[in-house]
Amino acid sequence: MSPSQNYLYKCQGLVDTVSNQIDSIQKAADWFSETILSDRMVHLFGSGHSRILVEEMWPRYGSFPGFNPIVELSLTFHNQVVGANGQRQAMFLENTHGLAEKILRNYDLSKTDSALIASSSGCNVVPIEIAQIFREKEINVVAIISRNHSEPSESRHKSGKKLQDFADIVLDTGAPIGDAMTQIDGIETPVAPGSTVGGCMLINAIKAEVADRLTKAGQPPNVLTAGAIVGKKQATELFEAAYDEHSRRLAKLYENLGNN
Repeated sequence: MSPSQNYLYKCQGLVDTVSNQIDSIQKAADWFSETILSDRMVHLFGSGHSRILVEEMWPRYGSFPGFNPIVELSLTFHNQVVGANGQRQAMFLENTHGLAEKILRNYDLSKTDSALIASSSGCNVVPIEIAQIFREKEINVVAIISRNHSEPSESRHKSGKKLQDFADIVLDTGAPIGDAMTQIDGIETPVAPGSTVGGCMLINAIKAEVADRLTKAGQPPNVLTAGAIVGKKQATELFEAAYDEHSRRLAKLYENLGNN
């Protein structure tokens, strides 16, 4: 089996892992649909490469409003690698106690909200504290982690707790410890990670379930759709409608700040 075949074979195992979590996926979709139907937003958070899962949910083709992507560039900007805005700083900051509180201070949160937080290890400080604050505010939290990687790993939070300790639902990407899945002869360490593959399947499974619930409730979502499917004019109208709706929902997260 070639390295590429080996990797794709292991990805098939990730499909099985995700498929076995359908009950939890549907429960998460129930919560997220209730939030969106209440004209509130589902908060999305991920640091490091978990940012990919935030952007996979919204905004992109096949997605729709109702989600608040919280992406801190200081924790997720990987382009420079070294020098200013480099990886060393980002990896340091994502384990800084107290930063999560400063991030969420920007939003007027409600018990009607819900949250999805992604962290493959579940051990970095900022995602843990984001979840902790949401739970303290009685907001339902769904976590996406890799159980194989998280369970033997050591939390960097001062309490010793991990992301899953502050989650109401825990979803598993199925990625192995260390994330990388394919061993190459002559290299001691494996290559080709799997957490993004499993995570994106979880994200889009939830997205599909939420879209179904919203439609059955009489509020079909404005889905970002390519002109190749619906024509340029309708595609433009859908994009504008979706962005306008996002703006209206987001405004509600700011309007009462400082009044409580």
